[in-house]
Amino acid sequence: MSELRVWTLSPEIRVEFGDQGVAEVVLGPEGGMPAMDAAGHAHLAFLWSRLANEPGVGAILVRSEGKGFCAGGRIELVEDMLASETSRLRVMREARDLVQGMLDCDVPIVSAINGAAVGAGAAVALLADVSIAGHRAKIIDGHTRLGVAAGDHAAVIWPLLCGMAKAKYYLLTCEPLTGQEAERIGLVSLCVPDDELLAKARSVAATLAAGSPTALAFTKRSLNHWLRAAWPAFEHSLALEILGFAGRDAREGLAALQEKRAPRFGSDT
Repeated sequence: MSELRVWTLSPEIRVEFGDQGVAEVVLGPEGGMPAMDAAGHAHLAFLWSRLANEPGVGAILVRSEGKGFCAGGRIELVEDMLASETSRLRVMREARDLVQGMLDCDVPIVSAINGAAVGAGAAVALLADVSIAGHRAKIIDGHTRLGVAAGDHAAVIWPLLCGMAKAKYYLLTCEPLTGQEAERIGLVSLCVPDDELLAKARSVAATLAAGSPTALAFTKRSLNHWLRAAWPAFEHSLALEILGFAGRDAREGLAALQEKRAPRFGSDT
């Protein structure tokens, strides 16, 4: 067996290149809750085209070695967005690049969703071509609870995966979904017992990596036109999300999160 080749992109993200043509994007830290700072968010945005052009990569597996899949952006990243137009515009460009990068990546992407997947973590988990959740996965789109529109990935993919009625319910209420419920409504491809999650995801990724690169790429390109047809809705939702970070509700939402209380939207106190 050849020596494992690794890209270390940040303390939270590394890429391991295996012998079967599978590149594993590993979110960390080990044992902690993966969350992205500004640098990590940028790496997630631009990683997909790099991997698609990397020789020998036939499939990409995104997994976590933490106690959850990914909690999205760190509090410090949200604080920067509240305070700085420059930060808001940067994050908007990166969020757009992340979604477009995963759609345009000709290499099939598999996600192994353990524990909580929130914000950018949910985006990566659900935009994967094959999404596999553990029974105790917890998928949450928490945007409206934070006081901003459900932007980044939600408008482009939730209605297509699980239907408009379910998409509206979960995006408006921020109600969490278990892996089993997410599979039942069609939000994820598969749900398996937690102790089988990584093995199943690796098996699917290896099967894809052994397939015809052109057949898989052309099939993915064709199917993703359904998502591209919804691109205007995505652009609109993302712009409104970023606009929301300049408003009072987002400041209240962050304060409530930090103080571990229910937000008081619409209140001057």
